[in-house]
Amino acid sequence: MKKNIIYTAVALIVGLLVGFLLFGGDSGNTTANSDNHEHSEAVAQMWTCSMHPQIMQPEPGDCPLCGMDLIPADAGGEGLALNEIKMTTNAMALANIHTMVVGNASETEGNSLMLSGKIMPNEEANAVQASYFEGRIEKLNVNFTGENVRKGQLLATIYAPALVAAQQELLTAASMKASQPALYNAVRNKLKLWKLSEDQISQIETSGKVRENFPIYATVSGTVSEKMTEEGDYVKQGQPIVKVSNLGTVWAMFDAYENQISQLKVGQKITVTSNAYPNKEFEATISFIDPSLNTLSRTVSVRATLNNKEAILKPGMFVTSKVQVAKSGEKQALISVPASAVLWTGNRSLVYVKTSPDEPIFEMREVTLGSKNGENYTIAEGLSNGEEVVVNGTFTVDAAAQLQGKRSMMNPVGQPEMDPTGHLAGIDRVEVPSKFQDQLKAVFDDYLTMKKALVNDNAETPKKAAGDLLKSLQKVDMKLVKEEPGHSHWMLLDKELQESALAISKTSDIDEQRDHFIHLSAHLINAVKTFGINQKVYVDYCPMVKGDLGAFWMSTEEEILNPYFGASMLRCGEITDEIN
Repeated sequence: MKKNIIYTAVALIVGLLVGFLLFGGDSGNTTANSDNHEHSEAVAQMWTCSMHPQIMQPEPGDCPLCGMDLIPADAGGEGLALNEIKMTTNAMALANIHTMVVGNASETEGNSLMLSGKIMPNEEANAVQASYFEGRIEKLNVNFTGENVRKGQLLATIYAPALVAAQQELLTAASMKASQPALYNAVRNKLKLWKLSEDQISQIETSGKVRENFPIYATVSGTVSEKMTEEGDYVKQGQPIVKVSNLGTVWAMFDAYENQISQLKVGQKITVTSNAYPNKEFEATISFIDPSLNTLSRTVSVRATLNNKEAILKPGMFVTSKVQVAKSGEKQALISVPASAVLWTGNRSLVYVKTSPDEPIFEMREVTLGSKNGENYTIAEGLSNGEEVVVNGTFTVDAAAQLQGKRSMMNPVGQPEMDPTGHLAGIDRVEVPSKFQDQLKAVFDDYLTMKKALVNDNAETPKKAAGDLLKSLQKVDMKLVKEEPGHSHWMLLDKELQESALAISKTSDIDEQRDHFIHLSAHLINAVKTFGINQKVYVDYCPMVKGDLGAFWMSTEEEILNPYFGASMLRCGEITDEIN
């Protein structure tokens, strides 16, 4: 009986404890549950399709593209806003991502204008040494381009059949000059027109001998800038033999943008610096401003003349110029950022802003560019004083945004990463020479070799193809991209393509190769859409790559062959775009 009483008492105590644990804190739990409910209502649940993540709807239902049931979409996670991305500290270090706090342009920057250009020969001091008679060059005394010549120096010796006949006429006329002085004078004048001197003509007449070879002397002093003939060549009367440049003065040719023209005028004093002599400034004067605007680059050529008596400025050198401009009555506050911070996609200029002071969280921001001063852009709209922007590794941050389906260079509206028709959006075509497109196509061909090898689960061929792609990238002449934003855009793309290809070339791990191939594909798609390769290309997409983050690739056929899964999921994917 005593044992039963003890058991009953223990059971009663345990029951009271359980009841207290379950219901004793009811008021506090009710408040917490209420807060959670309010939070869940504040974050509206969106629904998407597992095969078509571009579909986002506010309520469940069927996918309008494939009919599959929609599933709950991730609202951002980790407390991030819809279009913010978070990177790990390790990823930041590996990608060498740097940021800086931006501020208003300084007073000095506000009152000066930076121009970039290069040194060219002064065409007003150039001279072309021509042959004054037709014949064959027996001896050319100019051995190489860059050789110095002085006025009166023997440049070449020419065999001239017509001159031989004219000398014979002179000797015949000389024997009759007493009876036919007019004929004699006419023959002498004819030889003078061929630049024979009085002494040379008199020597022929006195000796009574016909000379077969005649000399050509330099009429100016300078540096040979171009050899236009070789020994043994037949030249016509007036045909150039060499071009001589007097480099005592040189031209500095700059390109000024439309919004800079009003601050420049002929006669304006400027200072010029060169990378070769970074601590030396050269005084110059603007001597010419092109009256026509280059409609492709939207720039005007500005020319300044520099004294070069020491011959230290060489044609082809890159130079920069600081032009002091008049202070305006009210200085406009402009933000200045390095050019490396800006991504350009045709009509849009983008930067990545660090939205959290303590964590690596970033968001894409569209900005309006002002003028470019040296290696910096002024930002007319889109940034505020004190904001922190990415200045190195901008493309890497953008690639991370693409993988997470957030707003990015290729994806201006965030999720979806493709437009409602299932096509990529947001990249505008830049008109470039066909030669540049051919060079870019060579890069694309190496990319296809890599892609086909990954489709076949081959890890060795991508290593070699990546090396070939790097060589093809080195042959791409960025000078052909005349438009300044296009030039800057290609320079950034080229850097990212090289880094991805280099990483693939250094590993035989096919999983690592496929990870780097994601980034290589994203940037090369951007390049092909921006510049074109004179070939129709399909852009394919698989939503299941990288843990359902999705990834793109390119192909030349409509058949889906997935390079990220190979034989295990060869047909996973769909065509999302066509680049013509």
